[in-house]
Amino acid sequence: MEFSHTTVLLNEAVEALNIKSDGIYIDATAGGGGHSAKILEKLTNGVLISIDRDPDAIDVVKKRFENNPCSVVVKSNYSELKNVANSLGYLKADGVLLDLGVSSWQFDCAERGFSYHKEAPLDMRMSKEGVSAYDLVNTYTAEQLSRIFTEYGEEKFAYKIAKLIEKKRMLESIETTTQLADIISSAYPAAAKRDAHPARKVFQALRIAVNGEIEALRPSLESAFDLLENGGRLAVITFHSIEDRIVKQCMSEWTKGCICPKDFPICVCGRTPAAKLVYKHPIIPSNEEISRNNRSRSAKLRVCEKLHERY
Repeated sequence: MEFSHTTVLLNEAVEALNIKSDGIYIDATAGGGGHSAKILEKLTNGVLISIDRDPDAIDVVKKRFENNPCSVVVKSNYSELKNVANSLGYLKADGVLLDLGVSSWQFDCAERGFSYHKEAPLDMRMSKEGVSAYDLVNTYTAEQLSRIFTEYGEEKFAYKIAKLIEKKRMLESIETTTQLADIISSAYPAAAKRDAHPARKVFQALRIAVNGEIEALRPSLESAFDLLENGGRLAVITFHSIEDRIVKQCMSEWTKGCICPKDFPICVCGRTPAAKLVYKHPIIPSNEEISRNNRSRSAKLRVCEKLHERY
């Protein structure tokens, strides 16, 4: 199956980076290369470092940009973006883009195990390495699974689902996406099945846990911000509230000035904002984009501009 992905907030994200033709930019989650291609259109003698942990994505992006002298493609996790840039000789960058969504191809390629709609082995590993969803589902205790479903999926019936998984796997291992989806569905009250597929939140939670997405996010954002030149911009696209909350918190911390107690007559801390928000509120997809690509409906783009180094 050919790697393809419908890029979300394509123009909005690239325009937000305020690209200079000779600048240094990082697309830390390259996917199929949609954002990377748009950035490269604006470069003449600048550099774009496209990073992805998925080997299939890397193969596609390398081939897509093999004749572009401004393109450098690296297989790595976005959490390593600063190390990647430094290893290539770039100590600072003019812009960093993080698109935290799962590629359409990863959802649509059944064998990757991301989708509850298609029969496939329980996998969900973006890098195709390490612990899989099968390992978590078949070895974690009900308490551990319940915590994952609650924290990463905000699943109301987390413990009930986890206990049923524990019970079912005593009879046979849970090996496929549809096996797991059926177990989740059977744990759901009938009235709760009306709004969305019962497996949606659990599959999201397992994917996040398998790929360490939440643990990596805050340090990755901090590394990206530290890498920026003064005047450089960080643009982040999120797809669920957990990610968006972390991005919002980080940017809020960077844009905070004086931290003296309110009863101090004058500032003595000397702290000034290290960044400013480019947009007061997050950018969301237009109705037209959502009609073309329903998966974009939950996307939010937040952007900040670095003013100086953090304290």
